Amino acid sequence: MNKYLSAVFLFIIFFGIYYFGSFSKIPFADCIGFVFSAEKGVLETTATAINHFIYINTVILIKNLLGINAIEASRFVVISSGAATVSVIYLTVKSITKTEWASLTAAVVFGFSFTFWRNAEIIEVYTYNSLWVSLFFFSMIKSFTEKKKIYILLSSLFLGISLWLHIQNILLIPALAVFIFYFRNEKKYAVVSLLIFVTLFSSLFILNISQGLPFKSAYSSERGTWVEDSFKKAPLQYVKDFFQSLGYLLYNFNLFTYFGIAGILMLYKRNREMFFVFTAGAVCVYGFSTFYAVSDNYVFFLPFNIIFALSIGYGLSSTKYASLRKFSWVCLLIPAGYLLFYKVLLLTEKGKEFHTFKAYKGGLNYYVLPWMNNNIGILEFTIDKKQAPETIEWMTSSSMEYIELLKSKGYTEEQIRKL
Repeated sequence: MNKYLSAVFLFIIFFGIYYFGSFSKIPFADCIGFVFSAEKGVLETTATAINHFIYINTVILIKNLLGINAIEASRFVVISSGAATVSVIYLTVKSITKTEWASLTAAVVFGFSFTFWRNAEIIEVYTYNSLWVSLFFFSMIKSFTEKKKIYILLSSLFLGISLWLHIQNILLIPALAVFIFYFRNEKKYAVVSLLIFVTLFSSLFILNISQGLPFKSAYSSERGTWVEDSFKKAPLQYVKDFFQSLGYLLYNFNLFTYFGIAGILMLYKRNREMFFVFTAGAVCVYGFSTFYAVSDNYVFFLPFNIIFALSIGYGLSSTKYASLRKFSWVCLLIPAGYLLFYKVLLLTEKGKEFHTFKAYKGGLNYYVLPWMNNNIGILEFTIDKKQAPETIEWMTSSSMEYIELLKSKGYTEEQIRKL
């Protein structure tokens, strides 16, 4: 099958999967803030660490072009970029392995990985960010496999653009630096590539300073001291964080984790340069995400998860695993694995306690199952003046502002409750 036809097929399939599993009502967490910003319709003119310049402005442009509300515009951007990322994963693995079944399997495994799938079902920046990060990885691998110099330039372009989506992507700068070092003999392209990245990166600071914001606004936020707190943990907590990160890895990639590790070892033996490029990025992202002092640190692993998915495809392409091709359909059972794990947890006392404690936003359904259809919404929670057993004022305050905005546009409380 033509590789581009396979990529289109994957896009259509995962667009459908993500669409049918998408949220029924605006979920909890940061979702309400993004929708509120988009509904106001005012384009961002600064690029701070928390406003995600390109994401918000893309949603607003889609909203205006298609004449739809902020919720549906957000859904479209999230789902389409999520499905496109799966296709890019496939094309990337195919370019290095030339193996159709391994490429398809790696793409499906990533598409069904919990963290990515969950973020394709809610209103968040991470699938859109993953698309640009995956294009960065795609371009670097193409530079190695096809020797086309244009990809040296595109690598810097895509990483530079991704910084305007999420500043966390500065953790991938070491990967770009090692990459450009290995292509230093292509002096013209290496220098131009570096200039492209420096221009895009420095423009973040220039834009913010021109708008009267401090220099650090591009990478720091006054809302919290999360980075500083990451260095203040007790030694035992760092150990717990590390084992928790391994739990995230296994939950995302299940039995395919083995092939990811096999792929890493195989790449080290066969292509040291590519190995060190991706190791530079993977170590920085994994290390930061593991110890970052936020409750939802699992989402910050996504750039690493993309690298690991590519490694799974590379590992599966080994001739010693060729006989596994006829069992590659097993990856289609991953959703059933989430459901089974959910059912098992509900049989345990701790699982029941957790389900009850988090019942205000869906309990274990919210934390263990990636799909979000028929979910509990933050707007109905706020309108009904319900109480949570933990602090969520930062969510409900944004929710109340959004409710007032919708009321000013003629929505009734009953209509808003359904959003």
